Amino acid sequence: MTDPLPRLSRRGALAALALTAGCAPRIEPASSGLRLPALFSRAPATAAPPATMAWPDAAWWREFGAPPLDALMRAAMAGNLDLAAASARVRQADAQVRISGASLLPSVDGDLSAGRSRSGNRNPGSAAQAGNSFGATVSASYEVDFWGRNRAALEAARSSATAARYAVGVTALSTQSAVANALFSLLGAREQLEIQRGNLEVATRNLGILRSRIAAGTATGLDVAQQETVVAQQRAAIPPLQLTADQNALALGTLTGTIPGDMVVETLRIGAIRVPEVPAGLPSEVLARRPDVQLAEANLLTANANVAAARAALFPTIALTARGGVSATALDLLLRPGSTLYSLAAGLTAPIFDGGALRAQVDQFRARREELLANYQQAILAALEDTEASLAALRWNTELVELQRARVAAAQRAYDIAEAQLRAGTVDLLTVLSVQTSLFSARTALAQAQTGRLQAAAALFTALGGGWSLDAAAATPSPGGGPDGGPWGGPNAGGSPSP
Repeated sequence: MTDPLPRLSRRGALAALALTAGCAPRIEPASSGLRLPALFSRAPATAAPPATMAWPDAAWWREFGAPPLDALMRAAMAGNLDLAAASARVRQADAQVRISGASLLPSVDGDLSAGRSRSGNRNPGSAAQAGNSFGATVSASYEVDFWGRNRAALEAARSSATAARYAVGVTALSTQSAVANALFSLLGAREQLEIQRGNLEVATRNLGILRSRIAAGTATGLDVAQQETVVAQQRAAIPPLQLTADQNALALGTLTGTIPGDMVVETLRIGAIRVPEVPAGLPSEVLARRPDVQLAEANLLTANANVAAARAALFPTIALTARGGVSATALDLLLRPGSTLYSLAAGLTAPIFDGGALRAQVDQFRARREELLANYQQAILAALEDTEASLAALRWNTELVELQRARVAAAQRAYDIAEAQLRAGTVDLLTVLSVQTSLFSARTALAQAQTGRLQAAAALFTALGGGWSLDAAAATPSPGGGPDGGPWGGPNAGGSPSP
């Protein structure tokens, strides 16, 4: 009859382990603790947000109806080097997930050995001893993740992989925004160049009129000198605009992964570009779609998992090892029963004194979590600010364009009258110069307002997340997506591999 005490002791030990396992560190969820507004205050008040938000398409730039913008976006999504680097970081993070997941599985090693040894003999005339040895062993080891340290490390790696995917989205939206802004700035500069050349032509024509009037004695040298100053001012305004156009063309080359000097951008009148309507949606929905906010949340989840892993490192570790194989002095003896060998072992290692390193590591990860929580809150506030500012910019720039159009129309009518009177000699030059300057200024201001409105619309698209999503990114290869310039992600985007 067996003694029941050992069995009861084993059961008690298992119960104690189960109880202590319930005290294992828990990974906390990511929460910002911020109160979100119900609506955007700068959103148009003419209509309530729909029950189901119609979010921008991933290729949101098509809404502008600008072929140069379509071509540049396709080139940027296929050739941008920042996107290529971000996609490579996704693959690195995926590999780290597999590395972390391997700690939850046993490790198995095999060993084959063959050797010959010879020992010396001190007795003169006696042969030295020599022998052969052959062996084949398989060893396995496994760390029981009793406190969840390895599991927490795996979750940290998974969160990092998710963060890497959102980082691709952040880079993509940043690239799209930079391409749109650079193109609109380039087209705006070209528009202003055309206006400025027209202004110069008008000023030069009026100078010719004054010079002809000097010959007739109806104008003075002062009149000519004043108009010559206007001509010089209009001519001097051309190089800065040309510089702006060149700088933005070069920037588009870098953004698309092209040698900047080889970049050729199709000309398009900025007034011919359509300005699409962009619904604002709800703040909570916008935050759920912005990759920068999701990136900050994923980083916070990584920090929470690292805290749990650091706390679990304070507890003992349990390791199981096994080794088995055959060993003999001759190859033909390896398969005989007497050549087998094996060993089984279980070990428990507990930290006793480490100078406070493990506790300090917990404090370090907790402080890191506090930092990333602040970053997460900051990302939310910045996203709300970005959206509100973009809504306001689009609203007021749209109103500004209409006002500037009315200003140009009025200035053009005044100038037509003044020019006719100048030819007839019924108006003084000072009046003509004033009207002329007003027209030149109005034309330039209209082009600038049109550029600002287009940039505001593009900024609002990207503030709303630009139609980017983690699921959509999983459907396209790295780094540039399909021929329509869709979303981006690594070959495994959308999920992290399990061990």
